[in-house]
Amino acid sequence: MRLILLNKPFQVLPQFTSPDQRRCLKDLLSAPGLYPAGRLDYDSEGLMVLTDFGPWQARISQPGAPFPKVYLAQVEGMPDEAALGALRRGVELNDGATLPASARLVAEPEWLWLRDPPIRQRKAIPTAWVELELREGRNRQVRRMTAAVGHPTLRLIRVAVGPWSIAGLAPGQSREVPRADAEQLLAAGRIRPSERSPRSASRARGPARS
Repeated sequence: MRLILLNKPFQVLPQFTSPDQRRCLKDLLSAPGLYPAGRLDYDSEGLMVLTDFGPWQARISQPGAPFPKVYLAQVEGMPDEAALGALRRGVELNDGATLPASARLVAEPEWLWLRDPPIRQRKAIPTAWVELELREGRNRQVRRMTAAVGHPTLRLIRVAVGPWSIAGLAPGQSREVPRADAEQLLAAGRIRPSERSPRSASRARGPARS
């Protein structure tokens, strides 16, 4: 039983096969038998959790799982308290209202890597960063939520899933969670507080091509 944390780069398919020659997970990991525990859009970046053990995959990704997901969204404009309040209460989308979420303005992270290609910015329109913590996972949910309150998402990075984060992982890098730690969390269903402090990059594995 294995649990792998991967920092998925921008424009990489969140699967191990590509029907149209786009980059996919097999270009980053050489680890047969792994499956994503939850997806991350092609045009989004950040943490993916992968495992070769079906019950762990279900435990992490099933609706109602106790593993909130934390995102950093760079949005157009400067959200005011009314927009943030709407995100916190829940936003009405075409597939129903979202659950209440945590939402707050944050500074651009010092550790943030450059995206290739960079986002398109307009001089007349400022941008801001919003941290969102969600307990559900609808299709393109963060992008739809910020658009619904008048602030389209320009860049989206998932920084944490439950107790796991991308700290210490550059884009394309991965790290294996010790099996004993994974078993303790996933078998018992208890979550230890997230560790957001950076970890040494020397413990991370770089991209391996299959």
